[in-house]
Amino acid sequence: MFGNPIFTFSVISDIQLTYENEKSHKKFIQALHDLHNIDPNTAAMIINGDIVNNGRVESYQKINEILDHHPHPKNVYFTIGNHEFFKNDGNEPSIQRFLEFSKLEKIYYEKIISGYPFIFLGSESWGPVGSKEKDSAVLSTEQLNWLAERAEHYKQIDMPVFVFLHQPMPRTLYGTDLEYYENGVIQAEELKRIVSEMKNVFYFSGHTHWDMRFPDMLAQRSSITFVNTGAIYDTWGPDGEGNDTVIDPEGSQGLYIQVYSDRIEIKGRDFTNQQWIQEYQYRFPI
Repeated sequence: MFGNPIFTFSVISDIQLTYENEKSHKKFIQALHDLHNIDPNTAAMIINGDIVNNGRVESYQKINEILDHHPHPKNVYFTIGNHEFFKNDGNEPSIQRFLEFSKLEKIYYEKIISGYPFIFLGSESWGPVGSKEKDSAVLSTEQLNWLAERAEHYKQIDMPVFVFLHQPMPRTLYGTDLEYYENGVIQAEELKRIVSEMKNVFYFSGHTHWDMRFPDMLAQRSSITFVNTGAIYDTWGPDGEGNDTVIDPEGSQGLYIQVYSDRIEIKGRDFTNQQWIQEYQYRFPI
């Protein structure tokens, strides 16, 4: 149980930055500096959706401006969230703005980091308001077929696979049994079936903002380890009436992950207070 990790990476989500909202700028900058102070040599950072709050070009530009002037890993990878659609001028324009910002060809893709597979998924639709698709992940048959092909490949390989989608699958993590999250991923059953074919898969999701100190913010369900990625902008929790609400407007949380030859360690980080979240410290033998 000793030695140095093979590599490390961080995961944050729900920055919800708006170009005119200085609070959102400050929180993102604070997280970048805290993660850099923890580990200046980390291999990658994943920003798991809701990068910007309103889907506007100006907000994406502000994200890039902050990244240009503050420390961060050379490799930064992105997924699309529901807020990337909030300019509300259609799915294609929203996706195109995200792709131009992220310099990606598609919203779903794969990267190999230090020899380990990272699979990134993304919703291809948003709304309309009032429908069950509002804020949910909608995955095309093409995307699911691509994922199934990758799962077929990786189920033959005895190593962890890291999967990222902004929205959690319903009834997996604490809070995802609320009505709002019941349609969090429209194709949830098919997605879960495909992902579960891989032997040792970690499924990272954001979206809920639920405080990482709650129980079951990381949960193992059969072959899948479901991992909540926290939220940069604020933290939420149950309101006692079947919904959720902001519980800490100053809250800001994320993950730091160490990959060893024999284990994976996942650590929750409180960026506001620059300290580890003691309730969110996990170790998985591999």
